[in-house]
Amino acid sequence: MSIIQEFLRYNRQTILPEIGDEGQEKLKRAKVLVIGAGGLGCPVLQYLSTAGVGYIGIMDFDRIEIHNLHRQILYTENEIGQEKALVSQEVVSKLNPLIEVVAIPEKLTAENAVRIIEHYDIVVDGSDNFATRYLVNDTCVQHGKSLVYGSILKFDGQIAVFNHKESKNLRDLFPEMPDPKEAPNCNLNGVLGTLPGIIGTMMAQETLKLILELPTLKNELILFNTLNWSFTKLNF
Repeated sequence: MSIIQEFLRYNRQTILPEIGDEGQEKLKRAKVLVIGAGGLGCPVLQYLSTAGVGYIGIMDFDRIEIHNLHRQILYTENEIGQEKALVSQEVVSKLNPLIEVVAIPEKLTAENAVRIIEHYDIVVDGSDNFATRYLVNDTCVQHGKSLVYGSILKFDGQIAVFNHKESKNLRDLFPEMPDPKEAPNCNLNGVLGTLPGIIGTMMAQETLKLILELPTLKNELILFNTLNWSFTKLNF
């Protein structure tokens, strides 16, 4: 693609004085790991890629199932049974052929977390269980990586930025991991399909602002109820 075509692709954001050509270059150089290519990960991947984030890793060990389709909008019935990481890599690469997209069809474990996360500037956690969330958080803290966190349930979402420029992390907010047997989840409690789109887009927004060195959440947790549109920002 020519320089002119690249200019035209990103022009609507580079004309913003907060971004410009210098900001676009920052996006191009950025390396972002998205953990979980599900309800939250799909919109995150769409917007990071189309904004021009130059190197995106997609980590997910799961396969596409029919009950994913109402909210995981990168997939169709034709891909049921296929690996999410590989399918999303193909789709995202088509959305923006100028960037590099890497699929990591593995489960994040204590054994591989450091090896994978250390290669990225920012980690976006779209996982759906507490064990992974705490492992991601602790690894990011250990290796100085900024972390964008989000979670969803029913009509409610949460978002925060952890461990950015010595800001606080997940354990400062919730010191101990809840018992998985007692924690609510979407499999049992459900989620409206548009909710992960809303929260995932907010996560993408914070990720882009981190790259562009614009003001982001710091020691703040957003609680967003989309049933009655209540929006609360808590300091911690």
